[in-house]
Amino acid sequence: MFTLLKKDGYARRGVFETVHGTIQTPFFMNVGTAAAIKGGISSIDLADLKCQVELCNTYHLHLRPGDKVVKAMGGLHKFMNWKKPILTDSGGFQVFSLSKLRRIKEEGVYFQSHIDGKRIFMGPEESMQIQSNLASTIAMAFDECVENPSPFKYVKDSCARTTRWLCRCQEEMARLNAAEGTINPKQMLFGINQGGTYDELRVSHIKEIAQFGLDGYAIGGLAVGEPAEVMYHIIEQVEPFMPVHKPRYLMGVGTPQNIIEGVYRGVDMFDCVMPSRNARHGTVFTWDGILHITNEKHMTSDLPIDPKCDCPTCRNFSRAYVRHLFKANEQLAGRLAVQHNLYFYNTLMEKIRDAIDEDRFQAFRDEYSEKLATRI
Repeated sequence: MFTLLKKDGYARRGVFETVHGTIQTPFFMNVGTAAAIKGGISSIDLADLKCQVELCNTYHLHLRPGDKVVKAMGGLHKFMNWKKPILTDSGGFQVFSLSKLRRIKEEGVYFQSHIDGKRIFMGPEESMQIQSNLASTIAMAFDECVENPSPFKYVKDSCARTTRWLCRCQEEMARLNAAEGTINPKQMLFGINQGGTYDELRVSHIKEIAQFGLDGYAIGGLAVGEPAEVMYHIIEQVEPFMPVHKPRYLMGVGTPQNIIEGVYRGVDMFDCVMPSRNARHGTVFTWDGILHITNEKHMTSDLPIDPKCDCPTCRNFSRAYVRHLFKANEQLAGRLAVQHNLYFYNTLMEKIRDAIDEDRFQAFRDEYSEKLATRI
């Protein structure tokens, strides 16, 4: 399913074959948490924005419209009219983000719905059942994402529980994929490496879960408050023990600089709400750095957001117009800015792939890693 075509240093260039199409790696997944990109972007738009994979969230879709509703509609692909691959997060991140509304037990996690306070239970089996109903291309194993930093003993015990949960996920997915009426019997399962910021726990956990022979492996529990240098260090500790011929996913990351640095350290897959969330508040990414489109200096600028960009927004509208839309609280402002940021991210991945193909990734990193993090 995954073919490693070449390496440039630790940076990897590959092809990932799925039941819903071929993915060129490294790649960025555009985040449509509730089966939609926030900012008024449809699945039809995503094709024009160079999106290869969309990410949706198990917990949120379980709450509404309900995974059984999505199954009745033929699965996520038909429901949202998206023919390319979809990855569903397991709901494990909500174990972290809804810490005030949940209780963790060996059998799973008891939640209160953030919508109406309704009591919810989700364990490994339930997560796999929901994701099977959604019929995503890739399902993520149910895990616990711990806060950084957390006490060593708690993180160690959490890792052991996450491994036990992974075993249950794998067994349940095998059962579901063989069951009559399953929409996607070729659904893939990725395991998630945890261990907080403790090198020894990270390494022992990846060694352990690498033995499961899964379809891919993720590094979870990062980009949750620790400094970027700590995140990069953890990737470097884990990378030597990740299976070479399986895709590697750094969850919830991140900025353009984070992505370049992640690829530099051997990562293939990324996702983050940042490009759409920032765009909706007027912050856009350009090839010269980060720009705030609502600044007064753009009031009469007839330049596009980025003269080096050929996204639908930059081809058709000026900075002055986009700024006006934000100031007037027009919904179109967010849509145009989100279009630009998603296109920028997906073009960034294209340029990264080209640089690896041409053995010039180090030069690309030298030119853009710091520049893309600069505020202009």
